[in-house]
Amino acid sequence: MQLRRLIAFTLLLVFVSACKDVKPNEDTNEQPVVVKKEKVEFGFSEKHYEFKRDTIRKGDTFGIILDRNHIGYPKIFQIAEKAKDTFDIATKLQVGKPYTLLFPKENLSDSIKKPSAFIYQQSLEDYVVIDFKDSIQTYKGKKPIKYVEKTATGVIKNNISETLEEKGISYKLAYILADDIYAWTIDFRRLQPGDRFKVIYTDKYINDSIYTGVHDVKAAYFEHNGDSLYAFEFVTDSIKGIRDYFNEEAKNMRRAFLKSPVKFGRVSSRYNLKRRIAYYGYKIRPHKGTDFAAPIGTPIMATANGTVIESTRRGGNGKYVKIRHNDTYTTQYLHMSKQAVKKGQFVKQGDVIGYVGMTGNTGGPHVCYRFWKNGRQVDPFKQKLPQAEPIGDSLKVKYLEHVKPIKKRLDDIFFLQAEPKEKVNTITEDQSIQ
Repeated sequence: MQLRRLIAFTLLLVFVSACKDVKPNEDTNEQPVVVKKEKVEFGFSEKHYEFKRDTIRKGDTFGIILDRNHIGYPKIFQIAEKAKDTFDIATKLQVGKPYTLLFPKENLSDSIKKPSAFIYQQSLEDYVVIDFKDSIQTYKGKKPIKYVEKTATGVIKNNISETLEEKGISYKLAYILADDIYAWTIDFRRLQPGDRFKVIYTDKYINDSIYTGVHDVKAAYFEHNGDSLYAFEFVTDSIKGIRDYFNEEAKNMRRAFLKSPVKFGRVSSRYNLKRRIAYYGYKIRPHKGTDFAAPIGTPIMATANGTVIESTRRGGNGKYVKIRHNDTYTTQYLHMSKQAVKKGQFVKQGDVIGYVGMTGNTGGPHVCYRFWKNGRQVDPFKQKLPQAEPIGDSLKVKYLEHVKPIKKRLDDIFFLQAEPKEKVNTITEDQSIQ
């Protein structure tokens, strides 16, 4: 009996000892270790620097900003002189642009805190660093960019902007479809309820979080007035970076001329040789241009490649630009607030040549677009204008092979009649392109 008790007691000791060596269940007893990611911006870590952010205000200069942050003027002059070969900080600061001062954390205990770097943001993407911690260094940088490929479908109820807004998609997609891709095949002011589209496009993000809108459209399909219209982006000159949109048969989607010199401009007065105006007692006053109403400051684009033959101001025309495109065609753009090109300058289709204004004889902000064919002013909307450059025979086979899988992908996308409204950054991502 005593022997049995001894054996039982020994077994109990072994069991207790074994239990002590068993490790706790890691899934239930141990908390995961969260490693905080070090935040780095403009190439500087918040671990080592304190970031002080502000905006250039009226009256601010580089010297004034550094002076109120305890940098003396001899040092400011030295920094500005050293920096001007890379970026003339004394003259190029613009009101409203953000800037950042960096303060080394190792010096934050000092009674007077002095910055060691000035960072000026020219845009959401581009910035200039002037680092004067030890030696003075100036360099330009870009924030990390990510392109995310997405797809979208829609059925028109009233207009395409409203359809895209309901889906939380940037209105810029409407501009690309209307002005860059289908300008000569679809009048987006006359879309019909039930027209529908499918698009493969790319969104652009800065620092993974700042959404800057639609970057470009890879392919599109539009059903309008019973027609099925495909469009595919294709690079025709990789050296010059020339790209355009072509249909499934490799025909260019655009003409040699844009339909409008302003994006989404409203035609407020058409070409009319028998126009009567009440102000002149209803006498016939021919209008040999097409007026596009748009807010003051709206960019005006060259409707085709050509050479600027006039950029001046004269009488009722106000400030204007005139472009000779070839021996047949010339265009003119009136009532600008200011011109952006000079006489003799070569411009490409879509280049900004000026801005909408009210100079000369005009009752409201618009651009009067005039069009000459063989030296005679004509209505551009009634001309059979030449096609844009076609794909060369050597590229056509390559193009057709390139678009085959993209077309299949478009065809496989189902139309969605109604979708819940979403924010842009919550749309399902198909593929990230770094």
